Amino acid sequence: MDASALAYDAKGLVTVVVQDRLTGEVRMLAHANEDAIRATMASGEGHFWSRSRSALWKKGETSGHVLRVHEVWADCDRDAVVYLVDPEGPSCHTGAQSCFFDRALGGVEGRALPMLVRLEDALEARAQSSGDKSYTKSLLEKGAPKIVAKIREEADELSRAIESESDERVVSEAADVLYHVMVGLLHRRVPLRAVLAELAKRFGTSGHDEKASRGARTGSA
Repeated sequence: MDASALAYDAKGLVTVVVQDRLTGEVRMLAHANEDAIRATMASGEGHFWSRSRSALWKKGETSGHVLRVHEVWADCDRDAVVYLVDPEGPSCHTGAQSCFFDRALGGVEGRALPMLVRLEDALEARAQSSGDKSYTKSLLEKGAPKIVAKIREEADELSRAIESESDERVVSEAADVLYHVMVGLLHRRVPLRAVLAELAKRFGTSGHDEKASRGARTGSA
């Protein structure tokens, strides 16, 4: 779709939702005119239109916190678009990671986050807590042997649930596996984003080809 095909309002603008392409977190909301959309598509960096300054601007031109735009999607009415981005640094002018940190209903302290990213933040908080020990903290303190044993145990329970138990059991055991894998990632200081980036690389690649490639890299059959 060309930028000219969008349904700009009377002021020549469309709404832009900026979303992390890997985690799904909404980082900011802004507006763009046709020039901003064209600049974004041409450069691969997020451009917008400032309504207060009546000027084109690129996110990060002064702070360095640019938005690497991988995809641009229009909604059904073509009057709003989503920039799917790799954010470099905070996205809010306040210095916050996201502009959406003022809780209006529900949720927890922090900012609006997709569930797995929220879990990652919660696990990090438990690990750093100086209060009573939590299950997460105890696992981390016992180290890799305990964490690995729990992952194997939970993976076996999930396998048995998939094979012959109820959907409710499958859901419960899958949640247990995800939780313990996230603890393992935290133990190794591997961010969830790195795993999601690896999954993103595999889109459009045959699973057989991907496994063969991994085998070649490791020297295994």
